[in-house]
Amino acid sequence: MPLSNRNTMETPRQRKPIDEWNGEEIPPGESRNMKLAVSESYSSMTLKIPIHVRRAPIDGPVLFVTAALHGDEINGTGAVRALVQDAEFNLVRGSVVLVPVLNMLAFDRHSRYLPDRRDLNRSFPGSAKGSLASRMARTLFDEIVSRCDYGIDLHTASVRRTNYPNVRGNLDDPAVRGMAEAFGCEVLLNGKGPRGAFRREACHVGCPTIVMEGGEVWKVEPRIVESAVRGIKNVLRSLDMLDGEIERPEIQIVVEESKWIRAEKGGFLQFHVQPGDIVEKDQPLATNTTLLGRERSMVQAPFNAVVIGMTTLPAISPGEPICNLGRLPDDIQPAQIRRQRKKEDGLEQSVHTELATNLLVVEPSEEAQNL
Repeated sequence: MPLSNRNTMETPRQRKPIDEWNGEEIPPGESRNMKLAVSESYSSMTLKIPIHVRRAPIDGPVLFVTAALHGDEINGTGAVRALVQDAEFNLVRGSVVLVPVLNMLAFDRHSRYLPDRRDLNRSFPGSAKGSLASRMARTLFDEIVSRCDYGIDLHTASVRRTNYPNVRGNLDDPAVRGMAEAFGCEVLLNGKGPRGAFRREACHVGCPTIVMEGGEVWKVEPRIVESAVRGIKNVLRSLDMLDGEIERPEIQIVVEESKWIRAEKGGFLQFHVQPGDIVEKDQPLATNTTLLGRERSMVQAPFNAVVIGMTTLPAISPGEPICNLGRLPDDIQPAQIRRQRKKEDGLEQSVHTELATNLLVVEPSEEAQNL
């Protein structure tokens, strides 16, 4: 059943009109490139972000797709650009608001943060009288979220880490869960998100929003972009905004609890798993060695899990994160998921394979397993 028939989108909350932006009209069936003023530079120049609005001939839901809320996370920028440049991306109803870079001040500095070191993704819904981050957040919230009925926000892992593609959202909200499932990632993480986060505050005002996480900072990784574009189109199809069938993976795991596994000793890691792997309790994750290769300690999985994310930097200090594990539900066994995955030779398998090229993954030695 499409999302549009499972929630209240046929009678949406009161929102700003999508057919008028900055005094410019956007008739049904047309598209516009425009710029939104969000702040000013040190040299007093107006800082604007580019926005692409595409309307179908028939009215319907309005969905935003945003990227680079953290300015160094540009896989999503690649995905949004791919949609804007896709001549065959034709909506049948409703509208989309595509924003390749939300945080232009951070993007221009190749940084996660604003120049004042604040995190824009902890500043929503913002305040017109607050800090730089708070004022930008207020403008973005008023001009983008207030025009939309749904949202998708694209992220990557933070610096020196990589994420297997996953969707995050408050799955206790039926509309959010419907979007998350339709997006089509294998891994779904349930949670509202931190206070002040874009998706959390958008949901709070009645605009169900999910986050897709995938890949690394400072890169546009082809398979991550492909995953994001496929997911966005899947959500649009679930809303009856785009023709075509929803592409679903063979498996879909809902993670209620995740945990970063941290190093107990300093050293140089030999990885034994890669992003997206399904691991069993006590399975070796990494061996900590000296620079000359002497094995010091073994890091093992504390429970059955999927590897959501990993460090890409093998040099480690005590307490630094190694793997982010999503606990498997009790009724799902690792062997069961592995059997299902073997049947598949599609995008998920390609992503799993290509993310591993950023890591040197080796089998643990007998000596390490006895540490």
